[in-house]
Amino acid sequence: MIYGLILFVLVFILIAPKSQAFLGVLAADAGKWISDWAPFSYIIVLFMVVAPFVAIHLIRSWPERVEEGNPMSKYKKQDDVVED
Repeated sequence: MIYGLILFVLVFILIAPKSQAFLGVLAADAGKWISDWAPFSYIIVLFMVVAPFVAIHLIRSWPERVEEGNPMSKYKKQDDVVED
């Protein structure tokens, strides 16, 4: 329900001409900043693009947790116990 409300509000924000102009100015300023700080900003952008894929790879390759079970279960039935 809350996601629908957020999408509804975002649609009306993006429709407004003033908000479109503001978002255009933000995009232009970001492009200018990237070109002004060329080597440093490219490294930052590369890191931001690669980081999610590295995280996905780490999550998929993480070893699964092995449930140990009851540690006393190995003492319940032993064949080498001599009964009188």
